[in-house]
Amino acid sequence: MADQHDETSSAGGTGDAPVRHLYLVDGAGYIFRAYHKLPATMSRADGTPTHAAYGFTNMLLKLLREIGDHDALAVVFDADGRSFRNDIYEAYKANRPPMPEDLKPQIEICHEAVRAMNLPCLEQQGYEADDIIATLARRAQAAGAEVTIVSSDKDLMQLLAHGVRMLDPMDFRPIGREDVEKKFGVPPEKVVDVQALWGDSTDNVPGVPGIGQKIAAQLIEDYGDLDTLLTRADEIKQKKRRENLLENAEQARISRRLVQLCEDMDLRVDLSELRLREPDNEALRRFLAENEFHSIINRLGLDSEDAETPPAEAEASYELVQDRARLDAWIAEADRTGRVAVDLETTSLDAMRARLVGICLATAPGRACYVPVGHTASGRLDDEQAAPQQIDRDAALKALKPLLEDPGVLKIGQNIKYDRVVLLNHGVAVTPIDDTMLLSYVLEAGLHGHGMDELARHHLNMETTTYKEVAGTGKNQVTFDKVPLDKARDYAAEDADITFRLHAVLKPRLVPEHMCTVYETLERPLSDVLARMEREGIKVDPAVLSEMSRDFGARMHELEQEIHRLAGHPFNVGSPKQLGEVLFDELGLEGGKRGKSGTYSTDAEVLQGLAAQGHDLPARVLDWRQIQKLKSTYTDALQDDINPETGRIHTAYQQAVASTGRLSSTDPNLQNIPIRTEEGRKIRQAFIAEDGHQLLSVDYSQIELRLAAHVADEPSLKQAFRDDIDIHAKTASEVFDVKLEDMDATTRRAAKAINFGIIYGISAYGLSQNLGVDQKAAKRYIDTYFERYPNIKAYMDSMRAWAREHGHVTTMFGRRIHIPEIQSKSFARRSFAERAAINAPIQGSAADIIKRAMIRLPAALADAGLSARMLLQVHDELLFEVPDGEMDATISAVRRVMEHAHEPAVDLTVPLEAEAGTGASWAAAH
Repeated sequence: MADQHDETSSAGGTGDAPVRHLYLVDGAGYIFRAYHKLPATMSRADGTPTHAAYGFTNMLLKLLREIGDHDALAVVFDADGRSFRNDIYEAYKANRPPMPEDLKPQIEICHEAVRAMNLPCLEQQGYEADDIIATLARRAQAAGAEVTIVSSDKDLMQLLAHGVRMLDPMDFRPIGREDVEKKFGVPPEKVVDVQALWGDSTDNVPGVPGIGQKIAAQLIEDYGDLDTLLTRADEIKQKKRRENLLENAEQARISRRLVQLCEDMDLRVDLSELRLREPDNEALRRFLAENEFHSIINRLGLDSEDAETPPAEAEASYELVQDRARLDAWIAEADRTGRVAVDLETTSLDAMRARLVGICLATAPGRACYVPVGHTASGRLDDEQAAPQQIDRDAALKALKPLLEDPGVLKIGQNIKYDRVVLLNHGVAVTPIDDTMLLSYVLEAGLHGHGMDELARHHLNMETTTYKEVAGTGKNQVTFDKVPLDKARDYAAEDADITFRLHAVLKPRLVPEHMCTVYETLERPLSDVLARMEREGIKVDPAVLSEMSRDFGARMHELEQEIHRLAGHPFNVGSPKQLGEVLFDELGLEGGKRGKSGTYSTDAEVLQGLAAQGHDLPARVLDWRQIQKLKSTYTDALQDDINPETGRIHTAYQQAVASTGRLSSTDPNLQNIPIRTEEGRKIRQAFIAEDGHQLLSVDYSQIELRLAAHVADEPSLKQAFRDDIDIHAKTASEVFDVKLEDMDATTRRAAKAINFGIIYGISAYGLSQNLGVDQKAAKRYIDTYFERYPNIKAYMDSMRAWAREHGHVTTMFGRRIHIPEIQSKSFARRSFAERAAINAPIQGSAADIIKRAMIRLPAALADAGLSARMLLQVHDELLFEVPDGEMDATISAVRRVMEHAHEPAVDLTVPLEAEAGTGASWAAAH
C-alpha cells in the first residue's frame, strides 16, 4: 500500500500521552477461524500450506481497516507447552485433539504476519493468551483507557466490564452484557462461577457431574456465588444434585481456578509499547511475497509506489439504467476507459435456452450498472403483474453491439464463454475478451476453485451476495426476471464490479509468474472456439434413445426376475438395505460389513468381490445396476437434453476444473458415455449427422504413452513409436519375456494395463487388482518394467522430487499444476499427490496439445475451403460434422493440424499419430 495508515489507521496519541483505546486481538481465534473458513488448497511453491495464514493475514488487515478509534493494539497468542493450569489439574486440556498437521507450519507464518505489519506479537510461557489479554485489559482499564477484546471466545466474556468490551471478529458486532447473560444466564462477573459448575468438555474442565449450564446459572442466581452455594449445598432439595455438589465441592473449586483468567500475571510489557507504530511497507511487501500472497500485494498497492486506490477498497456505487440516455452514457464511458466488465443475468444456466434478463457493466472498481431488459414483473406486493420500466431488449443490444464488438475495448468477464454464447444467439460476437476465471486457473490451478465467490473471498476478502438472497429458495424461488429491480441491480452489478476488481488483481501477475503464454495462446483463444462448439451442438435421434430405453427397461425387468429367483422371493433390487439383508442375512454370504447406519455395504467393490467368488446373485445385481445407470443417466436423460429448437444436444465445456488442463463436459456430460461396453457404444448410435453430412472422429493414438517416452527420454520406447511397433506388444515382450510373434491377446492386455498404470504411478496393489494377480507378481512386473525402461523410473523419481521442492509441476508448454498435498503428513494424500506429480505433466501436455489443435483447426479448415464443423471434444478425440464430398480433404487437414499441434513450441522426439473414423453416427465413426 502506498500509505498503510489507510489499512491500519494512524496512532491516536504521540509521545508520553496515555493510551486512549487499546485493542487486544485473540490471535488463536483468528487462526482457527481462518483455518476452518478457507479450503485447504493453498500452499507456497515449496509445498508449505498457507490457507490459514492467508486468511489470518486478510482478517487482520480487515480489522485494521475497519476500526479507527484506537491508538494501541496487540495480537496475542498461546505459547507452546504447559500452562500453570496443568499444575492445578494435570488432565487440563488433555482431551483436545492434536493440532492438524497442515496447520502447524502456519502458526509461525501468522506470527510473522503480525510482525510484518509492525504490530506487537505477544505470548508468554506458562500462561495462555487469555491470561495476557486479561492482564492487559485490567491494566488499561486502571489507567483510564478503553479496551476492546477482538474475540468471540466465551472464556473471555468474564472480562466484560465498564470500559472493557468485546467485538466479534467476523462481523464486527459488539458483544455486550446482554449477550453474555443470554449465553450463560448470568452477568459477566458471575460467568466464572457458572463455568466452574458447568465444566468444559473442550478444555477438560471437570465441573460438577449432572449440572449443565441452565442449572448452574439458576444455582448461582439463587445463592449469589460459588462459595455460598457450596457452603449451603446440603439445603438443595433435589437429592442427586445435592449429593453431586457435596461430593464434588473441591472439584468445583478446582474448576473455578482453571476457568478464572489471571489478571495480574508478571507480564513485562508496558502499555506504551503497544502504541501503533509507523508501518514498514517494504517489510510487509517482503512477507507477502515470500508467502506468495500476491493478491494482497496487488490489493494494497505494494507493488507500485504510486499505486491508485486498491480495487478491493473502492466504495461501491451501482446504478439502475432504465433509459437510453443513461445507457448511452455508460457505453461512452466504457469506450473512453478502453475496458469494461460484462455480466449477463438470464433465466437459465443453459446458455442455449437462457432468456436474457439484464446486462451489467463495470468501468472501475466500485462503479457498475445494471440494465434490465427482460424483467416481467416489478416484484411490488401491491402491483405484482406490472412490467417495470426498462429498455427494450433489442434496442439495448443494438446500442451495446458496437461496444461489445469493438476490438479497441477489452471486455472482461467471469466465465465469459457463457455470456458470449448467449450474446451470439442475439447476433453479438463479443471480442476481445479477458476471463478472470481463466486467469485464476492458469495462475493457481490445483490450489483452489475458480468460481467468483471463492475468488472474491480469496483475492479481495469480499463476501458476495448469493442468488438465494435475491431470488429465494425452494418452492419460493423465482427466476431472475421476477426479482425486484433494486435487488437485481445490487446483486447483478456486484458481479460485474467484482469481476473488474479481480481482473486488476490477477492480470498483472501473468508476466512476472511466466503464465502469459499459457493464458494468451491456450486458454483465452480456446474460449471462443468452445463457445462456437457449444452453439453447434450435435444432432441426436430421440427415437433411437427411446427404443434403447425400452430395451434397457425390458432387460432390467428380466434381470430383476432372475435376481428374485436366486433370492427366493421378490425385493427391491435398488434398495441397498434390502439387498444387504438378502445377501448376508438370508443367503449367509461371507464378508458382510455394516456401516454407521447399521445397514450392510453393497457397493460395487463388495458385489464384485462376491461375484468373483462365484455367487450369481451379486453378479446379476451388478449387471442390473449397469443397465439402470445407462438408462437413467443417458437414454432417458439425454432425451430431455435435446434442445427443442435445434434438435441437438449442446453440452457445456468447463475450462477451469481439472488442474491438468483437461476439459470437462457438463449439462450433459458427453465425455463419460461408456465406450468399452457394448451397451455404452450403442448409446453413441443416437448421435448422428445432419442430412448430407457424415461424422468424422479423429483420435490421438496413445498420446500419453508417446509423451511419456519423450519426457523420460527412454530410447527403446521412442524407437518403437518411430518404427510404428505395437507398444503394448513390445512391453509384453520385455516384461513377460515373450517374442512378438508369439504374443497372445491376454498377455498384450496385461502389458497395456502396465503401460498405462505406470504413467499414472500405479502401486503394486493397484496393478494386482487390475490384472487379477497377487501383489508379489504385480511388483515383479513393475520391477521388470523399470529394469527394461530405466529412464521411466528416473523420470518418475525426478518429478516427485521436483514437486516436493517446488509444490508444482509443469507441462511442456509451461502450464503450472500445483500439487499442495505433496508435503502432506497423511500417507494416502501424499501418495496420491506423488502419483499426480508423475502423471500431470504428461496428461497436461496431452491436454495442451489437443487445445492447440482445436484453436488452429477453424482457420485451417477455412483456409482449405472446407465447411466441416467441430462439434465435440472427448479427451483425445475430436468429432466433426462434414458435408458429403469433403471427407477426404477434411481428414487430411485435421490430421495434419493435430499431428503437428505441438510445433513450433516443442520439438517432440516421437511422432504423434491421429487416427480417423467416419460414419453416419458417432458409434460408426469411432
